[in-house]
Amino acid sequence: MMLTESHRDPFAHAFANLGADLDLEMKSAARQPLRAGFRPRRTTADRVRTALMQLTGGSGTVLAHEEKAWASITFSGTRHEVVLEFSGTEAVAGGEELIERLPDHEFTLPGQLVADATVTAVDHRFGAMERLEVTAVLLLLEDV
Repeated sequence: MMLTESHRDPFAHAFANLGADLDLEMKSAARQPLRAGFRPRRTTADRVRTALMQLTGGSGTVLAHEEKAWASITFSGTRHEVVLEFSGTEAVAGGEELIERLPDHEFTLPGQLVADATVTAVDHRFGAMERLEVTAVLLLLEDV
């Protein structure tokens, strides 16, 4: 097991005595930096979280997100259970907006249809720091 990472050429000693007349192409010799503007591919789970955060006005925090594949005889898709936390009076207002708008909201997720979107649990705590925890479940169908 290797505990450190080394970027030196492990075969440098093998080619040291061959001289400069040997023309070798080293494809992995230098690490290429990421291209400017490169962004990793967004998954369906990323898109679901983004859509939910837009409904809240960006006031919540995602505590958990669980995605499970499912299929029936005619359809296949995924079930997403997302737990969001809203801390503070203004953020709680965004959470209440989510609770109100989620069941009727028209989602636009590429390649997916939202068959059902419900709020399954709400934990609202009052006090010096008001806090709201919302569990939303979305059932997505693959749009083929």
